[in-house]
Amino acid sequence: MFERKTEESVTYEPVPLPDRVQLSPDASLESVRAFRDHMRRRHSVRDFSDAPVSRAVIEACIETAGSAPSGANQQPWHFVAIGDPAMKARIREAAEEEERAFYAGGGGDAWLAALEPVGTGPEKPHLTIAPWLIVVFAQRYGVRDGERHKHYYVPESVGIACGLLIAAIHHAGLVTLTHTPNPMKFLNELCERPENEKPVMILPVGLPADEAHVPAIAKVKKPLDEILSVF
Repeated sequence: MFERKTEESVTYEPVPLPDRVQLSPDASLESVRAFRDHMRRRHSVRDFSDAPVSRAVIEACIETAGSAPSGANQQPWHFVAIGDPAMKARIREAAEEEERAFYAGGGGDAWLAALEPVGTGPEKPHLTIAPWLIVVFAQRYGVRDGERHKHYYVPESVGIACGLLIAAIHHAGLVTLTHTPNPMKFLNELCERPENEKPVMILPVGLPADEAHVPAIAKVKKPLDEILSVF
């Protein structure tokens, strides 16, 4: 176990690679294709079951997210896991207020037209039905001993952590949805988070409802030749 130190006490100290995950070429291809196929079974779900999910599973998913690489290893993120029904109801109420303004025209015609095939609307029952909500905060800058210090590559670092979190949730046999009401400043007060943290998204987490559906368009992914260039 390595001790986390303050920035002032850190100097470069190389250590042998602690973990070496190395496969033969054939095993590597087999492993990554299996993972690819597993991740292809991941879907953004809006129809949740209220069946309970253990806190230990949620904590393990967040620990996975916390292992993500980050600029200067500053780990500029904080995760708030919410299972309390009353708090989930307050978040839903505040989120739907923002969403009603968005769908009433605040989002603009082009954005609303782009969302039409996805079938979304201002009502967000998943925020109270799902057993857990994970709110992701990005630390725009750090605060230590009352002093402000700069963080680097915050959006990129938090984005990578969110990707690992979503993959971990799927690996746990659960489903989630990236929900981003705009603006989200209300989450700082509800989650008792400081001014230097910016809410990035809400992830409802749980099992899919028996009657869960996904929009047909969500199954349409760009082919490899559209997302890859090789030189």
